Amino acid sequence: MNKALLLRLSLSSLALASLLAAGAASADNAFPAGNYKIDPVHSVAYFEVGHAGGISRFMGRFNDISGDLVVGAPDKSKIKVDVKVDSVDTRSEALDKHLKSPDFFNAVQFPTLSFVSTAVTLSAAGEGTVAGNLTLHGVTKPVTLKLKEVGTGSGPKGDIRVGYVASSTIKRSDFGMSYGIPKAATDDVDLRINIEAIKQ
Repeated sequence: MNKALLLRLSLSSLALASLLAAGAASADNAFPAGNYKIDPVHSVAYFEVGHAGGISRFMGRFNDISGDLVVGAPDKSKIKVDVKVDSVDTRSEALDKHLKSPDFFNAVQFPTLSFVSTAVTLSAAGEGTVAGNLTLHGVTKPVTLKLKEVGTGSGPKGDIRVGYVASSTIKRSDFGMSYGIPKAATDDVDLRINIEAIKQ
């Protein structure tokens, strides 16, 4: 075998090895298993209801959200989210005050809304469900949320980050929040939690 052929074979082997290494790195980045902490700056919890008997849709948000994620195989994955009820934000100071009152969330007696997962399913396409226990207004009920992996990548400081959206519809009356149904707001409430979390 001449030197030119040996050189071409060597270069081909190096190129193949580089491609395999890049592919492995890409696969690792696509599913960065580990423990994560929710980034409160880039995460938010939304709620949406039918207003005034359902003539329109009205949305509010909670600005103070925290929690932890374990990303891995479905049987290893976990999600825990805590939301400060006092951080409710509807762009109306008067409505925010009413929502914090005993008529609705009763932020003094029940300051935290929380969700703790019991089972996670997620396909290779990044779509699935997360079942768990939702605690709202002092009542804990099992709920299942649709789960979608938005993406993974590096943050501005090179940290590893993941993004998910979890959504579901609940009845607020199931959690002892029956004020104004349906005249003020519908019983059905759409929930959506946008999560960006940083690997620890």
